[in-house]
Amino acid sequence: MVQNKEQNQGMAEETSETRPAASPDEVALELMKFVAVTTGYGRGTPVAGFGGKGPRSAEEYAEALLDLFERCRAVVRKQPK
Repeated sequence: MVQNKEQNQGMAEETSETRPAASPDEVALELMKFVAVTTGYGRGTPVAGFGGKGPRSAEEYAEALLDLFERCRAVVRKQPK
């Protein structure tokens, strides 16, 4: 049983990978994806009870996502006070 436990520990060490530190742009991209997916950011869906504009065009949606990415980059690169 002890030998089996040692083998399992060795396997865990072999399969665990260390990732290099992500660049600020990669972190900003992941943040942008999270915000866009969870909130529907940039899609232009009407809110219940309000007429509003219809769905955005592909160009408007892409522009909204690029703006969101720039905002995320600014947050990620912001120096702590």
